Amino acid sequence: MKLFTAEQIDRIDRYTIENEPVAGIDLMERAAVAMADYIVNCAHFQRYQEIFIFAGAGNNGGDALAIARLLLDRNLGKHITVVLVLFRATLSKSTAVNLQRLQEYDHKYLTITDVVDEASIPAITPSSFLIDGVLGRGVRLPIEGLCAAVVYRINHVSAFVVSIDIPSGLCAEDNTQNNFNNIVRANITLSLEYPKISFLFSEYHDIIGKCITIPVGLHPDAVREIITTYYMSDMEYAKSHTHPVRSKFAHKGWFGHALLIAGAQNKIGAATLAARACMRSGVGLLTCHVPKPAVPIIHTTVPEAMCSADPSEVMFTAPPAVEEFTAVGIGPGIGTDPASQQALYTLLQAPPERLVLDADALNILAMNPEWLKLLPEDTILTPHLKEFERLAGHVESSWERLQLQRKLSRHWRAIIVLKGANTSVSLPSGSVWFNSNGNPGMATAGAGDVLTGIILGLLAQRYLPRHAARLGVFLHGLAGNLAAKKMGQEALIASDIIDNIGAAYKIIHSEQRKVV
Repeated sequence: MKLFTAEQIDRIDRYTIENEPVAGIDLMERAAVAMADYIVNCAHFQRYQEIFIFAGAGNNGGDALAIARLLLDRNLGKHITVVLVLFRATLSKSTAVNLQRLQEYDHKYLTITDVVDEASIPAITPSSFLIDGVLGRGVRLPIEGLCAAVVYRINHVSAFVVSIDIPSGLCAEDNTQNNFNNIVRANITLSLEYPKISFLFSEYHDIIGKCITIPVGLHPDAVREIITTYYMSDMEYAKSHTHPVRSKFAHKGWFGHALLIAGAQNKIGAATLAARACMRSGVGLLTCHVPKPAVPIIHTTVPEAMCSADPSEVMFTAPPAVEEFTAVGIGPGIGTDPASQQALYTLLQAPPERLVLDADALNILAMNPEWLKLLPEDTILTPHLKEFERLAGHVESSWERLQLQRKLSRHWRAIIVLKGANTSVSLPSGSVWFNSNGNPGMATAGAGDVLTGIILGLLAQRYLPRHAARLGVFLHGLAGNLAAKKMGQEALIASDIIDNIGAAYKIIHSEQRKVV
């Protein structure tokens, strides 16, 4: 699924108006109807009798005014106070039309009040239901003055807040310079057609609340034709790019031979988890290169895998010949001892074509950044936030981190899988794919090792590296969601994710069959 910047969404709106064709006021009405339908069916809405609707002078305010009228049409018996925030002298054309339509109502449950300065902001009834339509996605800079005063008042009452399209004061992409005190904190955000890119960043989670995407029927030709940098990996992507159900005459050689270099003294669990996940991902053969004492552990815990014993008793010190392997993964639990650093350097001197690096392999690269130029094109790097910071340096915001991630993917010709709640996969082209699934229960020891194993297994099965990375992240998240349904998020452990990889595949394949 494509994701768009605020400017691109405005272009899609204009294209829809010109080519559907549909009048701008009617497109606004379409959006308002969809949002009003959601609101009246929201369980929270049923609990409140007092409704406050804050409408600004721009088009976001027009949406809010239309919603007010649509709620009155339903004769809900709830009092609606419309607060018109006049932060500029003129209203947008569509907002003026919707204000006139609302003013024509002679309704006992409607009050309209104008706000022109801080003193005229009305008192908000405690424990009311509040709809925020002060500012929309056009915000580019931190807000101040009257809008900031209104936002402060909204944030300091015990209202249940629903924001239209975007919480007022939040920028749709870059909020590096924004003042978090001047952004509405919503319980629910009704995002029109697409989530905004800033919604995918961790620091805005408490601002957005629960994001609900509301379809409004924007023109599909514009959506198809506008080129974007940002995408979302979803089930549509997964079913389109997962290999179909296997041929009756397939054999293990068809599905690749993976080499996993993992584990050191006291860290053999990382190797075990990655190996089990790799086997569950569908690889034909797996060889685990581990310290000598770990060989019996691998044979016991992952009997399907073969072993290559490192000369060392405690760590990775020498890679095996990699020519026979379809793909190589290295890093989980290997440590950063100088001997392991040298062994990684030796591997990179004549690297395999398909390579995924995780955990301590990334930490070693951070200690020896000049080695990054040795990476083969389309190497997959899978850092968490701290590992990325060691590689790339500190940044002030998620937006800056995302742009740095894109820059480094281009510079290193690498695929970077930056792990988090909406894991982002950046490609050497500069495009970024955010993941759409997963849950907080996956924030547990070993979950990253599982992801490495899955991606390695897909690479070995000859998925293109970009698909191995994106599909691996999606499959990992889907398996994690299935595990959370069974175990609950608190009790979820990395092994539960592995145990649900097969069920995740079954879901994807069932979706494939629906379109055959």
